[in-house]
Amino acid sequence: MAEQGGGGCCPPMDLFRSESMQLVQIIIPNESAHRTIDYLGEIGLIQFKDLNAEKSPFQRTYANQIKRCGEMARKLRLFKEQMSKAGLLSSSVSATQVDLSFDDLEVKLGDLESELIEMNANGDKLQRSYNELVEYKLVLQKAGEFFHIAQSSAEALHREHASNQTGEQSLETPLLSEQEAVTDPSKQVKLGFITGLVPREKSMAFERILFRATRGNVFLRQAVVEEPVTDPVSGEKVEKNVFAVFFSGERAKSKILKICDAFGANRYSVPEDLGKQAQMITEVSGRISELKTTIDVGLVHRGNLLQTIGNQYDRWNILVRKEKSIYHTLNMLSIDVTRKCLVAEGWSPVFATKQIQDALQRATHDSNSEVGAIFRVLRTREMPPTYFRTNKFTSSFQEIVDAYGVAKYQEANPGVYTIVTFPFLFAVMFGDWGHGICLLLATMYFILREKKLSSQKLGDIMEMTFGGRYVIFMMSLFSIYTGLIYNEFFSVPFELFGRSAYGCRDPSCRDSTTAGLIKVRDTYPFGVDPAWHGTRSELPYLNSLKMKMSILLGVAQMNLGIILSFFNALFFRNGVNIWCQFVPQMIFLNALFGYLSILIIVKWCTGSKADLYHVMIYMFLSPTDELGENQLFAGQKTTQLVLLLSALVAVPWMLLPKPFLLKAQHTRHQGQSYTALQEAEESLLVESSDDSGHHEEFEFSEIFVHQLIHTIEFVLGAVSNTASYLRLWALSLAHSELSSVFYEKVLLLAWGFNNVIILIIGIIVFIFATVGVLLVMETLSAFLHALRLHWVEFQNKFYEGDGYKFSPFSFTLIDGEDE
Repeated sequence: MAEQGGGGCCPPMDLFRSESMQLVQIIIPNESAHRTIDYLGEIGLIQFKDLNAEKSPFQRTYANQIKRCGEMARKLRLFKEQMSKAGLLSSSVSATQVDLSFDDLEVKLGDLESELIEMNANGDKLQRSYNELVEYKLVLQKAGEFFHIAQSSAEALHREHASNQTGEQSLETPLLSEQEAVTDPSKQVKLGFITGLVPREKSMAFERILFRATRGNVFLRQAVVEEPVTDPVSGEKVEKNVFAVFFSGERAKSKILKICDAFGANRYSVPEDLGKQAQMITEVSGRISELKTTIDVGLVHRGNLLQTIGNQYDRWNILVRKEKSIYHTLNMLSIDVTRKCLVAEGWSPVFATKQIQDALQRATHDSNSEVGAIFRVLRTREMPPTYFRTNKFTSSFQEIVDAYGVAKYQEANPGVYTIVTFPFLFAVMFGDWGHGICLLLATMYFILREKKLSSQKLGDIMEMTFGGRYVIFMMSLFSIYTGLIYNEFFSVPFELFGRSAYGCRDPSCRDSTTAGLIKVRDTYPFGVDPAWHGTRSELPYLNSLKMKMSILLGVAQMNLGIILSFFNALFFRNGVNIWCQFVPQMIFLNALFGYLSILIIVKWCTGSKADLYHVMIYMFLSPTDELGENQLFAGQKTTQLVLLLSALVAVPWMLLPKPFLLKAQHTRHQGQSYTALQEAEESLLVESSDDSGHHEEFEFSEIFVHQLIHTIEFVLGAVSNTASYLRLWALSLAHSELSSVFYEKVLLLAWGFNNVIILIIGIIVFIFATVGVLLVMETLSAFLHALRLHWVEFQNKFYEGDGYKFSPFSFTLIDGEDE
């Protein structure tokens, strides 16, 4: 998650409302324009407006420079790819740090690219020749074995035939007499042969196709090559067979050549004479050795070149990306040709005025410009961007709010309250101080190693967890606190702060979790009494406590939301919203659910047996009936009548007055979007567009329908939102019950067998179940429910979230991005 502002702690008031913003205009001389944008990018506190939105990217002034930057970025990507293949890493440490200008860097990158491409081309040629020679040597060796075996077999047959002949003959004696050969030349047969290598997986199909194509008029021999060889064409390791095909006739030869090409078989010529074969093997081995030496020298030279590039790569990459961002920003400025200057407009925080002016002065001085840049503030009716200065702790909480919607300018920021309310509501659902300690230990790992982990590439899930480490840290602390309140340690209650206040009525009472307990000591000093867990009738029921507490928390947070809407209306001086929205909403909500919260507290304090369900239902059905045993305080009947009438009056109060007041207050807006604070050169002011001066007519019917929808939404939402907070009780109950099941049905059950192996297995299952279900799935579930309570039940009372985030031109953001 991005962290805006400095690493130090931001002032507390910075988060309650966004920074005060101003629309500024900067008139920059042409000769200092580049350096000015460079210095403004270093401070990163101005968001430039695009004053050339009607122009396409190719029609802008600095389109060629951006194209050059893109070409340089392509060359750097090529270098990075080559370094990755070579197993080299880029390093920002270099013995010779030479500052290069943009033009010099462009030339240098071009030279390095040409040299690297030439090296790669020569290396590929040499490697292909080397692979071909290796295959050729294998063919010579394996095919030579074919010929050697064939000759040995022929000699053996001739010797056997000669021993059976009565006449004296030798191997050189032709099978046919010279006369027969002359008289019958058709009996002379000359065989040809083709040798090479074919992929082993295709060898069977290769053999079948050869016999089918030649109708069996070939003789094929194959030999397996033990080790995979590098194919000269693909450069990949492939298992191959050496083959020799003997054939007769040119037609057969033509078919065999086509089949070899179709199967990707590499062909090599082999002499028939065994002596020449041996000589060829010697020559090929020598050439292989020479090529190997040459390739090794080339690889060393290429590695040195890539290492040199790697030492400067990060600096060059940052420089190119900065230059590209500078020219992209310059393309957003308006050009005044007559005055030879550029006009920039943008949003900046008010506190950054001095820093921006100092940067402009430095740019003027360093560029030796005779004319300085002019800085002035413009008045405007445009909605400024929203900017909160956050640090590494508050940024993750602000991201939770921004995921719902960015706050409108100067709108009350829910992020401040989220720092406390979000982890607290999570802990209400997750309350167990044993599980909270586990979460705390896991989070402390991320916090203690954050410097190292922040510079590493983490996976998506780990990156998300690391970014929210401080949110999880707060969640774990609050979980420990609520776990101590609930008195649950992996669902087991402990007497940490003293003995239980309850004991058995008589000696026969053995089960302290059943009926028959009485209070025998002072109240348990902190949190829930251990005896409350699992009670049935006579003691306060823990789940009932959690249910009522969730209603109290929900009503309190919804009241906070309505109060924040009051402060929003007060800040923006919107009296209509104060009297027609805040006041009736407070009356309606508290006349019903605020009253219910008071009844819950009174019942706790007095120990009354009143049925609150009966009280609330008959408050509507029979408001004049006597309360009887359900009366909690004097004058309760009259109070309920007043509250009921107040709630009924609040509904039309929310609906009717606001549309009529808005219609009465409606006036035409000013036509011009903004003017200069001080009159100066009017031609440099950018006039407002027709759209900004256009204002739609006031539609009373639309306003009335909108207010009707808003009123219905609030009335129904007050009921549904209050009921929605019962998820705090439901999730807490589910978490406690799951934890109890794992403890009783796994750990205690394994302990009861009195077997070490079963106990070890039970402990392992308990650990995995606790981590997988309670510490991962339940954490995610409680997190999502807390997120929903903030986005829907809390923020919809006051938060519009229709603003847009301040996105300054900053080199810090550029350096952190992956291209």
